[in-house]
Amino acid sequence: MFIGFRAAEDRIIAALAEAGYADITRPQARLLAGIDVGGTRLVVLADRARIPKQTALALVNGLEVAGYVERVPDPSDGRARLIRLTARGRGGLPVAIAEETRIEADWQAILGTRRIRALRRALWELALSVDPHLHPPEAPQREELEGGHNS
Repeated sequence: MFIGFRAAEDRIIAALAEAGYADITRPQARLLAGIDVGGTRLVVLADRARIPKQTALALVNGLEVAGYVERVPDPSDGRARLIRLTARGRGGLPVAIAEETRIEADWQAILGTRRIRALRRALWELALSVDPHLHPPEAPQREELEGGHNS
């Protein structure tokens, strides 16, 4: 799993660099991936990235200086701040998503449709067994997880 993850991460970082986002480091990219659309508190980002809050703060500081994120008041708690993607930060999303799509297509070409679905289902089962707060991102994957598409 780690080798596949690293290979995918390498490709996404390379695609971002080629598209003009060469200043994003691997740790920063991992933190960026954990930011929700409306913004995310620093402690949540640190938890998602499994890093100390101080490390997350340093990464956010660098991302803020580079123009990828901004700090905004949390509407649910006036004392708290959210880390939110700026226009520049959101600009990298289509690049990363497109590369993820190419990676999945390449892996499907190797494994075939049935085996890639089985792999996705197995990985979600493992992920959900260790983190019950996760939710499969799309309805088709949820159906696959429940065994709905076995073709």
